[in-house]
Amino acid sequence: MINKIGKVTLYVQDQEAAKDFWINKVGFVLKYEMPMGPNAKWIEVGPSESEFTTLVLYSKSSMEQHKPEKVAHPSVLFSTSDVESAYKQMQDNGVKVDEMLRMPFGTMFSFYDQDGNDYILREDK
Repeated sequence: MINKIGKVTLYVQDQEAAKDFWINKVGFVLKYEMPMGPNAKWIEVGPSESEFTTLVLYSKSSMEQHKPEKVAHPSVLFSTSDVESAYKQMQDNGVKVDEMLRMPFGTMFSFYDQDGNDYILREDK
């Protein structure tokens, strides 16, 4: 089902300042950037062009408006090559899952562990 850790989301006050920090001070590269509405972007940075695992620099204020409980800790996004099969297998295994989300940047769903902590599984093409 899960074949690697894909992304870790960091909730940041200022996405541009965070992008500058990770790229110009830490030496990461910009892997992906896309508008997500009038005041936010989807920004991913990583240690190199070839590294699969990235950090998502997500607007903290946007998440606080949508799901304020999420900003207390980073979100872990796992990756799969077949999100539909993984979704069905988790359901069959009795894992609590949310509805599938089909976004321009990937198809994904949230799932929950035994303590109610949520994770995201996303299909990367």
